[in-house]
Amino acid sequence: MKKIGIFGGTFDPPHNGHLLMANEVKAALELDEIWFMPNQIPPHKQDEDHSGSHHRLRMLELAIKGQQGFKTEPIELERQGPSYTHDTIVLLKERHPDKEFYFIIGADMIEYLPKWYKINELVSMLRFVGVKRPGYETISHFQVIEVEAPQFEVSSTMLRERFSEGYVTDFLLPEKVKLYIEEKRLYGTF
Repeated sequence: MKKIGIFGGTFDPPHNGHLLMANEVKAALELDEIWFMPNQIPPHKQDEDHSGSHHRLRMLELAIKGQQGFKTEPIELERQGPSYTHDTIVLLKERHPDKEFYFIIGADMIEYLPKWYKINELVSMLRFVGVKRPGYETISHFQVIEVEAPQFEVSSTMLRERFSEGYVTDFLLPEKVKLYIEEKRLYGTF
């Protein structure tokens, strides 16, 4: 049975921190693949303004191009409304009964697991992987596999701000993603 890491997020834009974290989890748990899964509307970010889903998916494709074992999974973009992990995993398990899923979350999300939609059912369908971060506790009533990764302090929010202010973004995200953002004039670039 193939072991698949699911890495969900808005990826608005995807950056080198995402890639580093995914690669560390893949290696630590000896996963066969990492599927990057952009959210339609994350339940905890429904009021935020995001780039169109087609832009976020394209940026992800550019970010992982040529990376062994990395692929995009647009399943959440096929649905309308909030992207609940439970509903997505039910669909993925129906489509891929021969796969074992590991859902990757940052340490900052571990404390919120009790609030996740249908969490008790969800933990029976997959294994959670928590990537440690300084300043966050990884204690949970739910079983979470902990993985350590080098810290790379970059965020999509920071990148959007840097692009809108015309500030340097070199080495923070893949060059192909940066060029796409500039070409499409995303985040206030011109």
